[in-house]
Amino acid sequence: MKARLLAGLALLLLATPSGGASPATSDDHPVIELRQYKIVAGKRDAMIALFEQTFVESQEAVGARLIGQFRDMDDPNRFTWIRGFPDMAERPKALGAFYHGPIWQAHRDEANAMLDDNDNVLLLRPAWTGSGFGPADGSRAAVGAGAPPGGVVVATVYYLWKNPEDGFSAFFRGSVAPRLRAAGLPVLGAYVAEEQANNFPRLPVREGEKVFVWFSRVERRADFAQVMDGLAEDAGWRRLVAPGLADAQERPAQILHLAPAPRSLLR
Repeated sequence: MKARLLAGLALLLLATPSGGASPATSDDHPVIELRQYKIVAGKRDAMIALFEQTFVESQEAVGARLIGQFRDMDDPNRFTWIRGFPDMAERPKALGAFYHGPIWQAHRDEANAMLDDNDNVLLLRPAWTGSGFGPADGSRAAVGAGAPPGGVVVATVYYLWKNPEDGFSAFFRGSVAPRLRAAGLPVLGAYVAEEQANNFPRLPVREGEKVFVWFSRVERRADFAQVMDGLAEDAGWRRLVAPGLADAQERPAQILHLAPAPRSLLR
């Protein structure tokens, strides 16, 4: 499994940061949206087919970055996708161009008919400089082509008592991430909630959340739990990591097991 995970880092890497664990606080930091859509029962495959044929290149043409789109392995009616922007200033420009543009206008009725709810959205920024997704290495599969090999992307959402910049981001970077990597779980990206107001209010986001979100990749769904169970038995993890994780969390973490759709770059 470790060989597969290390090879996968060629696609999306966590850039090695320099200096301290200060957050990406400047106004020109990149941002992503972690979007969890509830789909009308039985319509998820149709939604993904429409999305991958119609809404990928059309969004990237106006300045968004389609990082990945996925089937939630624990909910047959959830479609999760990740969209990125160079910074907050570019976000409303790209979104306005897309949602007022001809592609969305032509297909919005078809897409909206398959949506039960699309307001479960976290607007996120890198937890520290360099902790965001790196550039994709490789090309996206063509429409209708067979899906390239892919593992399972795992997104872990920690719900915290305090703002993650009050020590948790530094704790994760210095104490948690190195042990995850050593155990075979690459940290592909680490994010916190964007504190700037939603600058495209037509699309709601979950504001005021104290969250820390990290992404990894495994070969099979069970591999993630196996590694985490092994860490839970490790003396160093129990002494140096587990108490800090438990004390920081307001409620149990949300763990998303995500199967990449055929044209997802993150896979």
